[in-house]
This record gives sequence, structure tokens and C-alpha cells, in this order.
Amino acid sequence: MSKSIFENVDLAPPDKILGLVADFKADPHPNKVSLIVGAYRTEEGAPYVLPVVQKVEKEIADNKTLNHEYLPIGGMPELCRAAVKLALGDESSIITENRIAAVQSLSGTGALRLAFDFLFQHYDNHTVFIPKPTWENHREILKFVGYTDIHEYKYFCSETKGLDLNGFTNDLKSAPPGSVILLHACAQNPCGVDLTQEEWKLAADIVQENNLVVVFDMAYQGFVSGCPDTDAWAVRYFVSRGLEVFICQSFAKNFGLYNERCGNLAVVCKNSTIAMHVESHLLKIIRAMYSNPPNHGAKVVATILNNPVLKREWLDQLKSMTNRILSCRQLLFQKLKELEVPGDWSHVIQQCGMFTYTGLKPDQVSLLREQYHIHMLASGRINVCSINESNLNYVVAAFKDVIINTSGSKL
Repeated sequence: MSKSIFENVDLAPPDKILGLVADFKADPHPNKVSLIVGAYRTEEGAPYVLPVVQKVEKEIADNKTLNHEYLPIGGMPELCRAAVKLALGDESSIITENRIAAVQSLSGTGALRLAFDFLFQHYDNHTVFIPKPTWENHREILKFVGYTDIHEYKYFCSETKGLDLNGFTNDLKSAPPGSVILLHACAQNPCGVDLTQEEWKLAADIVQENNLVVVFDMAYQGFVSGCPDTDAWAVRYFVSRGLEVFICQSFAKNFGLYNERCGNLAVVCKNSTIAMHVESHLLKIIRAMYSNPPNHGAKVVATILNNPVLKREWLDQLKSMTNRILSCRQLLFQKLKELEVPGDWSHVIQQCGMFTYTGLKPDQVSLLREQYHIHMLASGRINVCSINESNLNYVVAAFKDVIINTSGSKL
């Protein structure tokens, strides 16, 4: 029998996060707890389908005039228009002046891949800076595009569990002029530390002075304040400064459409001609990569955003999700204080979005998994809305035990 042509293909390492999810599912312990998943959960620990999404999906299912024809290469135009308004505001001059290229993407991951594919092909500077820490898939996307000159800029301070402002600004200032920089628009994943408005202004100054090219990852719009307009402040401020930016939007989290892969890539340009040219090349990339995007999630999001009544319902439900996340943070913080868990835990309520960096060390995380069947990332990141009344005492008591009984007890 002849050798396989794949004889030299080794076993690729599993995705770190999805691998941990698989480990959790395989854990037979009845009291196991997952603090891993990057998705919103209800008080019962269940996935949440927004009522307005259910309503629209029923309308779509009952509409006998709809079909399954291909969407255009750039996706559903009414989705792209609505997504751009959500990012920049209904009255943005960028929209009225046609200075934006926009295409539907395969959620936020697809938008990032399109943005970096375009930059790699059409922008000569191939130096990219990503935050330390950042979503692990950012580096993988860059590597698969072809980038090799990938650097980290300082962001999270392990001592204060907040922003390392000096490290952040110094690294941006020392980046080679024209470098590409990836910024989280809000609800930084994984550390939950966002810039203040004054810090964003300082960052914009450096970006402008150093001619840096900004790619915004905007996966959690609305999950910080409960208001999409408020959470878009940084993006809108950078645009108001005349900067050309890439905006990578995901509707997985704020619409609960995780498996529909619905997103949008918007590129703010200097004029309408440049925007038209940029969009034409994005379409070429899409055509060769996956031809055109799926319809269902796009139809749901476009229907909601373009109908004032439905949009109001969505905004109310988004606010409700955000309020629960804030409530989970308060519950966790109060219980940590009540049980006198060693350390200063104020960062739990100072950080924002779905995630918080607990400060737990890898050896403590391992003990939590082995002894208490509490599963989380080795970095100590947890999804705060995985905390609920039924597991709160168990989780916090376990935290206390491993902190007291490990050498790295000081947080």
C-alpha cells in the first residue's frame, strides 16, 4: 500500500478556548462549573435567545415570498447600511458623504480577516501591533493572512488589574510610523479594561502623530453601558479626527446570533472615490474566499435595526442583558468580600463587559479545575455572567481555598 500524501501532516494543537470547553463537557462531576464560554448566559446558565429575535424569525418563517437565492457578494445592503449607522450614528457625515466602504462579513472574525487581507494586499507596511493581552484568535488571523512582523503593546497592568497607561502610550509612540494597530472598541476581551474618554483622546493624538492605521474590533457594542451609542464613543471620536479606520462589527453577542455568523466590515475613507475603490477590492477578496455571505442572521439584524419599534425592543433587551452582567459583577464582588477572600477584588466591579481578569494564577486555575471542577482559562479570565445564585457560594469558596493554599496567594 502506498504512503498517504498526508504522511507528514502532524496533529494541530486544539484551539485553547474550545479545547477547554470540550474538557468541561467531558467532566462527569455533577457540580462542575464553566466560567469559560464567551457567550451571554441567563441566571439559569442557559443560552439566551432575545425575544425580538424570536419574533422576527417567526415572521421570516411565515413569509412565503422569501427564497434562498444568493445574496450579493458584499452581502445584504440594508444590513450594511444599518450596521454603519449603528457604529457611526444615524447623522454621521461619513454616511451622507459616501466616505465608507461596507460589506457584510462572517461575524467579527470574518470582518477582521477581510480587513487584514485587504491591508496585507494594498498597504505596504506589514508591521502590526496587538494588545497584551488580546483575544487569542487575533494572532492566528494575522498569521494565516501572512503577517510575520507582529508585536504586542502593553495594555493590562497585573498589579493594578487596570490599564497600564504609560506602557500603552509609550509602545504606541515607539511603534514604527505607519504601523497597523488593533484596538478593542469597548469591553476589552479578555481583561475587561477599557480606556476612559480622556485616554482615548490621548491614544488618538499618538495615532495621528505617528500615522498609525487603526483596526477596531467591535464585538461587544452595547455590553458595557447598555447603550450602543455610548459604547461606540471611541470609534466615533477617531472618525471625528479625520482618521481612516477599519471597524469590525459582530452581531453574535448583542443579538445573540452566535451561530449565524453575522457581522459587518466598515472602512472609513477620505472621500467617496477611495471608498468605492476599497469596497471593490473587498468584494474581490470575498468572491475568492467564500463568494457571498449567509442570509438568515443578516435578515434578522437588518429587520430589527431598520424598524424603529423592533429596534426599541432590541435596545431594551440589550440593556437588560447588560444590567444582568453588572449585577453579576456586584454579586461576585460582594461575596468575595463577605467570605473574606484574600486580596483586593475591586477590579471585579471596575472592569467592564462580559469578562474579568480575576488575577488567579495558572496553578490556582489548575487546582480549581482538578479539585472543584471549576473550569476557566489559564489566564484567570472568567465570563462573569456564568456566575449565578446557584453557583456563587461554591465558586467563591473554591477561590478562597486555592488562594489560601497556594504559594501565589497574593493577588
